[in-house]
Amino acid sequence: MEGEQHSPGERVIFLLPSASASQAASGWSSTALRCFNLSGVPVMPSKVTPWYKKKRVSQVKTDYAYDHTKCVCAKQQTAVRTSSSKSVSQVQAQATVAMAEPAYTIPAFRQRTADEGTEEYQRVSTKVGKGLTVIQEELHRMRMTTKAQVDSIAIQREVRNMMYKKTDVLEDIPKLPDFLVALRPHTVWEKTPVKLFCTVQGNPRPIVKWYKGGVPVDPLTAPGKYKIENKYGVHSLIISRCAVSDTAEYSAVATNAHGTATSKATVTVKRAAGSGESCQLGLVPHLTEIHPSKLEVSMLDRFSVSFGVEGGSISLVCTLVVVPDLPNLPPLAQWYRDDKLLKPSKLAEMLVGGGAARLTLPHLAKDDEGLYTLRIFTKDGTTEHSAYLFVSDAAPSAPGAPGAPLSVKAYDINADYVLVAWKPPNTVNEMAITGYFVDRCESGSDTWVQCNDAPVKVCKYPVHGLKVGHSYHFRVRAVNSAGISRPSRKSDKVTALDAAESERLQGTDEGVPSAPGQVVATRNTKSSVFVQWDAPKYLKNLMGYYIDGRIAGSKEWFPCNHKPFKHTRFVVHGLIPGESYTFRVQAVNVYGLSEESQESSSITVEPALGKGVEYATPSAPFGITLLSCDGSSMTLAWKKPKHCGGSKVNAYYIDKRNADSLVWKEVNLVAVTERICTVDNLTEGTFYEFKVQAANMAGVGVPSAPSAPMKCEAWTMEEPGPAYDLSFSEVRCQSLVLLWKAPVYTGASAVTGYLVDMAKKGSSEFVTLTQEAVNHRYLKVTGLKEGETYVFRVRSVNAAGVGKPSKLSEPICAKALPGTQEIVAGVDEETGDVFLSFEACEICETSNFVWSKNYKAIGECPRVAATSKGRTSRLTFSSPDKDDLGAYSVVVTDTEGVSASHTLTEDALNTMLELSYAIRHPIVPLKHGLNYEVLEKGHVRFWLQAVKLSSSVSYRFIVNDKEVTSGEGIKISHDVATGVIQMTVDHFTRANEGTYTVQIHDGKAKAQSSLVMVGDVFKAALKEAEFQRKEHIRKQGPHFSEYLYFTVTEDCTVMLACKVANVKKETSFHWYKEDDEIVPETPPNVMSGACALPIPMFSRKDQGVYKAVLSDDRGKDTSLFDISGKVFDDIINALAQNAGASASELVLQCTPEGIRLQCYMNYYTEEMKTVWKHKESKIASSEKMRIGGTAEMAWMQICDPSDKEKGNYSIEISDGVQTHTRSFDLSGQAYTDAYEEYLRLKAAAFAEKNRGRVVGGLPDVVTIMEAKSLSLTCTVWGEPTPEVTWFKNEQEVASTEHTKVTFEGGKFASLVITKVTPEDSGKYSINVRNKYGGEFVEITVSVYKQGEQIPEPKLGHPKTPAATPVSTPVPPKSPAPPSKTPTPVPPKAQTPASMRSQASTPASTPVPKSPTPTPKSPTPSRSAKSPTPPRFMKSPTPPRK
Repeated sequence: MEGEQHSPGERVIFLLPSASASQAASGWSSTALRCFNLSGVPVMPSKVTPWYKKKRVSQVKTDYAYDHTKCVCAKQQTAVRTSSSKSVSQVQAQATVAMAEPAYTIPAFRQRTADEGTEEYQRVSTKVGKGLTVIQEELHRMRMTTKAQVDSIAIQREVRNMMYKKTDVLEDIPKLPDFLVALRPHTVWEKTPVKLFCTVQGNPRPIVKWYKGGVPVDPLTAPGKYKIENKYGVHSLIISRCAVSDTAEYSAVATNAHGTATSKATVTVKRAAGSGESCQLGLVPHLTEIHPSKLEVSMLDRFSVSFGVEGGSISLVCTLVVVPDLPNLPPLAQWYRDDKLLKPSKLAEMLVGGGAARLTLPHLAKDDEGLYTLRIFTKDGTTEHSAYLFVSDAAPSAPGAPGAPLSVKAYDINADYVLVAWKPPNTVNEMAITGYFVDRCESGSDTWVQCNDAPVKVCKYPVHGLKVGHSYHFRVRAVNSAGISRPSRKSDKVTALDAAESERLQGTDEGVPSAPGQVVATRNTKSSVFVQWDAPKYLKNLMGYYIDGRIAGSKEWFPCNHKPFKHTRFVVHGLIPGESYTFRVQAVNVYGLSEESQESSSITVEPALGKGVEYATPSAPFGITLLSCDGSSMTLAWKKPKHCGGSKVNAYYIDKRNADSLVWKEVNLVAVTERICTVDNLTEGTFYEFKVQAANMAGVGVPSAPSAPMKCEAWTMEEPGPAYDLSFSEVRCQSLVLLWKAPVYTGASAVTGYLVDMAKKGSSEFVTLTQEAVNHRYLKVTGLKEGETYVFRVRSVNAAGVGKPSKLSEPICAKALPGTQEIVAGVDEETGDVFLSFEACEICETSNFVWSKNYKAIGECPRVAATSKGRTSRLTFSSPDKDDLGAYSVVVTDTEGVSASHTLTEDALNTMLELSYAIRHPIVPLKHGLNYEVLEKGHVRFWLQAVKLSSSVSYRFIVNDKEVTSGEGIKISHDVATGVIQMTVDHFTRANEGTYTVQIHDGKAKAQSSLVMVGDVFKAALKEAEFQRKEHIRKQGPHFSEYLYFTVTEDCTVMLACKVANVKKETSFHWYKEDDEIVPETPPNVMSGACALPIPMFSRKDQGVYKAVLSDDRGKDTSLFDISGKVFDDIINALAQNAGASASELVLQCTPEGIRLQCYMNYYTEEMKTVWKHKESKIASSEKMRIGGTAEMAWMQICDPSDKEKGNYSIEISDGVQTHTRSFDLSGQAYTDAYEEYLRLKAAAFAEKNRGRVVGGLPDVVTIMEAKSLSLTCTVWGEPTPEVTWFKNEQEVASTEHTKVTFEGGKFASLVITKVTPEDSGKYSINVRNKYGGEFVEITVSVYKQGEQIPEPKLGHPKTPAATPVSTPVPPKSPAPPSKTPTPVPPKAQTPASMRSQASTPASTPVPKSPTPTPKSPTPSRSAKSPTPPRFMKSPTPPRK
């Protein structure tokens, strides 16, 4: 059986016989036969089950369990195979001996006696017999067992043969893919391997493909990372060194000709706590009832120290990675300010979700300043992050006004009393605070009421007069001599109630605290300083401290905090790196601020060395790039650390490893000083990973992240390799400069240029910035969007084509550093050297200024010399010329990219060379050359101004080649402060014509300037001098400081005004027009300094020449003003502007003649440029369309209107600049109503014209002596002829001998009473009527006896006669335009009396002045009253009795 192969399920029988009787007797025979299978496991009796009836059982094992089982099984199989081959022959030999049953040989006996021998024989024979019996029985049993086993083996072989035949039959049957063992999910730690297994069957045999998140897994995309195997029908995917990004859903897809089957499983990669960045998982197992504190949360980008302004807004954001990330279950986050829990409100908006925790403060106040802490509850407890928020004062309400108070709070709350307390603001450069105003506002209202009349000087105030149950808010404003501050943030709502307990304001000590003790400032970071101080000796209920700082050498202090800080240590942020500062501290309580502490020593803002490894050793290099490979070596490059750790990086160390190995090996034992290295002795075709460490004087820093796997394969392409070391310089809001280094591998030919591509961060769409390849290794990129982040890559070009792109640059944000400045070109004022100067916005001890020309380091060069002092560096040119033209740049090392550039052009260089020559060969620079001006007395001043003069300056004036000195009529002087040199000529005449020159000597500098005053230039100067001389003489007496001018008042009165000066009480003032004196109602008051002449109702008649004369004993002055031509037009335009602005909308007014449209305004005159339009057509005045106006309005009347006149009407009033338009739509119902009203008024006018009336002749009162005759006679008119009726005391008078009534010719009505008696006294009246109406006139008659005193006349009724129409028509409603705009109602016109009563003498019968009516005037005058009587008049026809 040795050497025979057996299947794992095949069993083999071994016979193990006894070796001796003693062994058999000892029990060996009972176990002489064992049955083993090839795996070494004893065979137990079992029932043979066909394969197609066996149940499929899938057992899930861990990767470790699988490997362990596989290893153990392999070892066991090897051991069994070895032991089996050695023992089979031995067992077979023993079995053969046992089966042979050899003859028994009796051994020789020693000499015994007969008895002894017989006894021994019997004893031995009995024992041997028994042993043989046992052996025979055992052998028989073994034969039977062996036979049974052989039969069983035969049956099994027969069954196996049948199974093979069955399988051969089944293999010919098609079958869909089916997973016998499916994929299972795995959860592993980062940087550990994971293996996915599955077993699949199908006919034909399926092909299995692997997918990650629906994307096929390609081992070539990440060499060394993925390994796909298929052994013995088991398919596996092995992921080496898992990363968090490998978290995904993996699937195995089995496919054959009959279908597809898929098995899926999720792989979750975890990162150990505290290892930094985590990953947000896209797929997590389904969890139920997870509490937020059970989530795994890691903080990524954390909010830093922030700066806000009062009244603005700010957001503090911290990005999170949550595992599992459930949309409906955000992490539990809490925000704190100064260790006090914040709650969501209008002033603090909180949001957790979407991978971030955000706190938004929409309305910043200084109360919001403090240390903010975000606390996240995680599975392992809590994680938190803190940073300080500074809130500075907003712009003051007035220059120098203090900042707003803060922390307003109410204490001691009662029913009508509240004690309000607050914290004072920090005052640095402002004037001291003199007090505070407290305001209150009821909740729900926006009205603030000031509580105190006078400012309170302490930071607390009792507010009285509150209403029980009402809620209030309070705020405070600070006051100093410059003004009042902005109000503080309002307090929380306070309800005035009789509370059993309320918070009490603690403290009884009065006065401010004493000054804090010693202040010590120490280094912290490159932009912050740690300040600490001793507490004041007398605290007096201390609220906190204010810290102030100033730049060393400056006198201006600035506040470091705006809210009192409670501790005696503080970190001042936002400082300028490399600058030196001094600090001081003040203590604060309710009584104000203490005295300032002593100033700290000056300290330079720089990082603190020795504060930990992160400050002492450099940070990790990054951006490892493969530059070239020849099959046995690889050339690498990397980028320098972002932080040098406080000293210069002077060494790099490289490690390598195979991509599928975890063991790193050192590449170089000797430090590499450059950021490029060639790694030798590599195996071609192998993937390698590399990492780099930087070192400085403090030691070796942390290693970089491992590079991507790089295959060691010789480069043979003709195109060049990638450029490398992409860096940025001069980053601004819309531009930057990209620099790179040439590729190490050039390809088949030299590199001829470079192409630069750009893309936004996170985008794969690159844009090529260079249409053609550039031949230099830098490019200025413009057109960037401020705040946007970009990435770049560079592709090298040679004759063969475009090579590999470089590694993507680091993302760069288009935003300039705060305080960034540019290079300034200038000339040294003392030496005349041309230089370029740059002042860095930040710097540290290890920083250096590196100057470049055309982005190539200058180094040691005799043409230029670089010097540095503090934060300023200067590049000085020794002998500048055209060879020095170009782009100069400077980079400050060990900073956040501080850099700048300047292009030196030929024009700029020539300008600086001229200035340099001027400095080295100095002249006196002049701001203004020699010039002249005429002074008020007619003096002429010649002057020039130099940029700068010294006290030792000398000069001289030369006129017409003769030097002029100070003397009579000439004054020469200079002013060193202003640089002015001047000469004043008192009496400028024709003799002064000529050339004027000034020569200046100031140290080594000289200057000369000339002025030629001949011809027209001199004549103009002489004329001006004479005029100023006359003006001076005129102003010696009363004179006009402003000559006559006009203004228009709001009521459209034109005012001629002037201003006078040098007047006295005796000074007279007179107005004239065309030499005719005008005496205004109000005499002019010259002592007021101004006089005015009003011209009301201005029109063309007011044209003419107006004159104002001012005179007294000192002299006389006259001002003329000609109102004609353009001046007249300007006045009319000014009136039109006022009138047009005040013009009302057009108003419709009906008359008996037609329909009138009226526009009311402040003033109207026909000289104004007014245009009436109908349907946009201009209307000319005619018999049909009459245009006119009064002082109050302009009107247009449509006479005898018809449908043609319907439409839109407008009036345009032009003032020369603007046109004022008013319109009215005369159509539709508006026209219908107007037309009806016109017809009614026309009929009423006709009736008024023809009604009966008394034309004249009757008095109102008659006094007559008894026995005299009384004749009341009047003229009446009417068409047709009216009826006349006389009444006495409302009773009709009949014609008798005593009382005779006559009516002659239809015109003359008389009532004659002969020999009057006292009974004839009474009230007489006449009623004149026809069909169109009538009139009722009353006369009072008094009769007295002879000798009696004539009685005073008594009027019984008004003098105005009453007229009564036949029928009183009801006036219809005035038609209104259909527009929604209300039409203003014009004022009622005053109606004059219809007629005048004639007086009569008491002694005689009154005789009418016109007893005979004039036939030419049958119609009444235009002043007759309307036919509608007033309400107070009685009925014209008295009732008859």
